[in-house]
Parts: sequence; structure tokens; C-alpha cells
Amino acid sequence: MHIMIKQLFEFRKGPTPWVKAIFAGLSTGIPILTGVLMGNFELGLIGGIGGFTYLYVFNETYVSRIKKIFLIAFSIAFLVGLGTIVAPYPWLVIVIVGLIGFLATFIFGVFKIPGPTALIFVLSFTITTSMPIDPSQAPLRFIIVLASGLFAWALSMSGWLIDPHKSEKKAIEDVYSSLGDFCEAIGSKEMNNKRHLVTEALRRSEETLSSGFLSKKNKMEFNRLVFLNKYADDLFLELIEISFSRLESIPREISDIIRTLYTTIRIQNREVETPVLKSLYADSSGEYNRLFDSIHKIENFINMPLDKIETEVTTLARPSHRMNIIRAMDKDFIVFASAVRHGIILSISAIVAFNYPFIRPDWIPLSCAAVMFGTTVMATFNRAVLRCVGTILGTYIATIILSLHPAGIVIAIINIILTALTELVVVRNYALVAMFITPNALLLAEAATRSSDTSPFLMERITTVVVGSLIGLAGTYIMGRKSASSRLPGLIAKLIRSQSRAIVRLEANKENGNIHDTQWIKEKMEINLGNLKLAYSTALGEIPVNQENLDLMWPAIASLEHVSYLIAKNIEGKKYMILSDQDLAQILVTLEKIATAVEQKHMLKNMRTLDIEGIPKICKEINNLQEIISMKNIFI
Repeated sequence: MHIMIKQLFEFRKGPTPWVKAIFAGLSTGIPILTGVLMGNFELGLIGGIGGFTYLYVFNETYVSRIKKIFLIAFSIAFLVGLGTIVAPYPWLVIVIVGLIGFLATFIFGVFKIPGPTALIFVLSFTITTSMPIDPSQAPLRFIIVLASGLFAWALSMSGWLIDPHKSEKKAIEDVYSSLGDFCEAIGSKEMNNKRHLVTEALRRSEETLSSGFLSKKNKMEFNRLVFLNKYADDLFLELIEISFSRLESIPREISDIIRTLYTTIRIQNREVETPVLKSLYADSSGEYNRLFDSIHKIENFINMPLDKIETEVTTLARPSHRMNIIRAMDKDFIVFASAVRHGIILSISAIVAFNYPFIRPDWIPLSCAAVMFGTTVMATFNRAVLRCVGTILGTYIATIILSLHPAGIVIAIINIILTALTELVVVRNYALVAMFITPNALLLAEAATRSSDTSPFLMERITTVVVGSLIGLAGTYIMGRKSASSRLPGLIAKLIRSQSRAIVRLEANKENGNIHDTQWIKEKMEINLGNLKLAYSTALGEIPVNQENLDLMWPAIASLEHVSYLIAKNIEGKKYMILSDQDLAQILVTLEKIATAVEQKHMLKNMRTLDIEGIPKICKEINNLQEIISMKNIFI
């Protein structure tokens, strides 16, 4: 209880998103201000809905953002138009709210898109039920919301003029920073966790670069980033080799140099030397020579002028979106199960909202969607409590603001300030978010109705938030309290078997070299890994939670992730496995034995130590996995 209360009211540290906060405020406030100046305040308020599009802007590449934000802007406008048409039919609203919850949660989960998922889509659709019912207004509302959404889209793309590869650079910087942390952790208890973070950073950088924008003007700069990512892979493999045979830490100076490698790219066409590394090179007994060679290769490449870099790089394969969606339509896929749960619970909240005499029924499914933004029961509980606390505080703020009877331009300015404050505190504490969202919503609701008596709105806001939060919390607890942890053994076994198939394909293709024949196996393996990791993180927040077993299970999951990484590198580099039939049979039997033990929730007995010359790193990691599973039955 003490830990839970501490988590509820902690003030998290992190960078303050000033630019995003200002642009988010302008995205919602400028349409309102435009409506005021044009003499049509109500249409300006409707246009403000489209400004919420900017809340989905994150650190993606501009080529991804140009498509993603446009589709979100169009979807929000479409839902406002659709809500206007079906507003007279509550039963249809109930069905569509559930469908919105399912589709948004599913699509955002499958493609790992950050953002408030279904929240803004639910808001855009249900808010029309509190407007004057007039289906003939659907085209006008659609156009206005789309126009303001496109304004937010234009703001989100403005940074491209200054730094078109900002997100790609940030991704590479994170890779080298995590490599330095892993290097420093070698020989310590944190080594496996730091290795996992490197794997994650490399996966994110590959996804980022695969969607990067390759313009003629910045082609050389983009090529440099692609090569730096490739060299980071090579450096990681060298560090892994050292970590297998070393029980004590390596010199701190090496990890510091690795962290600063990327920063030297900003000093173009000027040679940057690392005398500390040269001194270590001379003093070492040769155990770090290959590591030093990798670091020197990266240094030389960074110091190379842009016009000397090769004009072409290997195109990074983008993930198959169609394959991701098809394979995600599986009852064992945690995102699919979560999407179904979200859809059902949102429909239930809409049934309650539209079958009782609430003044603003749309606030109930909106509050329900907001608290279900957490992926676990505990996260949902935290958000429910924080939202209620923040709403009560925000209501008092709204009372003070409304007592001053603001109108016109003043409302638009207050909206900009409150929206910006919401974005500034969203990374700190959710109670503060609700504290600024509430007066914003109440201010707009009062302005739209032109009501002189604001007390019904104030009490209604508190009541509907409490009702919606309780529905979201109860539904998540009943339907999701044990859904993830029960799937973990099956998901681990599925991942291991997909790794076996990938090894068989790599060995079978050693003669014809048909890499396309193994690509789909790689994608399936990565989907299984992502599903396992999501299920594990969800299981950590279930009630009740077996924290001890989950803590013991994490090293096994980290080890499996590393096996997947090594296999994927073989596929990407077309490094086919040259194995004898006996060696291939040995590794397949070992992996199947591990999968069966996990599936049956038994301890692994009679370990089979692998030592195959063609795949030494994979063998060492599988041996490590066997040791973890043979120590204790962690799947009870």
C-alpha cells in the first residue's frame, strides 16, 4: 500500500517538452481564436477538436509523421462527422464507441504507435452527442475539424526545415549511449539488463532508419547514420564476446569513449583523436584488440567528410504491415486480447452513459478510455484515482475561471495556456494532467451552451468522471487480472520454436542463398518476441502478482531476446549456418527440450551443453538459458 500511494503521487523526472507543449496549445487555441475573429465562436470550438491531432506527435521520423498525423487528423474529422450523423440513435453510438476502442487499441498496439490511443478518438466521436442534434451539420463539422487537424499536421512537420533527420540522429545517439552502459556493466549483476537495453535501442534504431527520409539534399548524412548503426551492431557483438569470458569489469575509459563516439559526428571534417584509447591499446595484452579495432573503424568513419561516404547504402527492410495485422489476429496475442477488452468495456460505459439522465453522457466513456490507457490493472487503478483527484482540483480551478465570465479571445487564450500546461505535466503526474484538462473541458462546455448557471456542469463533471473511472477499473480487473501471466509459458515455447525454424532455414539455404525464404521466419520470430515482452510487462501489473517468479523469469526472457537478435543478424547479413546433420539435430533437440519443459511448467533436467563451432555465440546463449530454467521452476 505504501508503494502504491507513493506511485500515485510521485513527481517523475524527465525532459520538459516545451516545444510540443507550445505547439499543442497553438493547435487547439488558434482554431478557436479564428472562430472568434470570424464571428462564429461555436464553429471555432468545434475546430479546436481537430487540434488534438498534435497530441499524437512523438519522436518518429518525418516520413512516418507526414502519413501518421494526416491519417489521425482525417480519422478525428471523420469521427466528428459520423458522430453528428448517428447522435439521434444511442444504440448505434454504443456499438461504434466499442468499435473505436477495439480498432484504436489494436492498431496502436500492433504497430507500437505511441500516444493516447483511443482517448482522442472516443472524445471526437462522443462529444457530438452533447451538441445540438443536426445530422445536416456533419459535412461542415467534418471540414472544419479536418482543417484544424491539417493545421496541427503542418506544425508537426515544421521541424523538417531545420533538421530533417532529428529522430534518426536521436536513435543512433541512444544506441551508442546504451553500448557504453553495457560496456561499463560487463562483469556486474546489471550486465544482462544493460545488454537487453542495447538490443532494444538497436531494434528502435533499425525501425527508425527503415522509415527514414532519403532526400537528395541530405542523402550523405542519412547514409552516415545507416553505417553508424551497422558499426554499432559489430561493436555490440565484440562486447558480447568479451562479456562471455570476463568476470570482472573492463576499463572505465573504454565505456566513456563509446558513449562519446556519436557526439563527434557533429564535428564534421575535423579529425577527433582519443589519446586515452591509444594508451590503453598500447598497454593491453591483446584481449581488447578486436574491440579497439571496431572503435577505431567507427572513429575513422565519423571523421570522414560527407562527400567521401559511399553514395548508396543497403535499403533497410521495412516490417510487413499486412503480415503484422494478420498474425496479430490471434487469441493469444496480448494486443488483440487487450483491444477486445477495451471495446467491450467502452461499450458498457456508453450503455450506462446513455441510459441514465446525465447532462454530458460523453464524459463517462471518455473517462473510461482515459483510465484504461494503462496496460495493467495497477496502472488502470492508479490512473482512475489520479483522474478523480485531479478532476476535483480542476473543478475548483474551473469555478474560479468561470466566475470571471470569460468570453471570445480570452477563452481562446486560456485554452492555449491550459493545453500547453497539460502537455508540460503529462510526463510528471497524471493527477496534474486531469487538473488542467478539467477546467479546459468545463470552460469550453460552458462557452458552447452559453449557460449562466455553471454549477450543473461542475457537479456533472465530478460525477461522470467517477462513474467512468469505476467502470474502466472494474472491467479491467474482471477481464484482465490474470490474462497475461497465464499466457507466458505458451508464448515462450512459441518463441523458442520459431527460433528453431529460423536456424533450420538458415542451414537449409546455405547453398541457394535465398534470403527471402528466411525473411518471413525472422518477422514471425520478432512478432513472437514482442508479444512475449508485452505479456510480461502486463503480468507485472496483474492482481495478484507472483513477483518472485516474474523476477526469476526475466533473465530467461532477456536470454531469448538475445538469441533472437543473433539469429536476426545472421539473416540480415546472409550469414548462412554451415552445420553438420549431427550438430543441427543437437541444437534442435535442445531447443525443443527447453520449449517442452516451459510448456509443461517443469524444471529443465539433464542439460545438454552446446559447443558448435559454426555458431559459438548462439550456443553460449542457449547454454545460459538452460542454466536459468534448470535452477528453479519459475513457471508455477
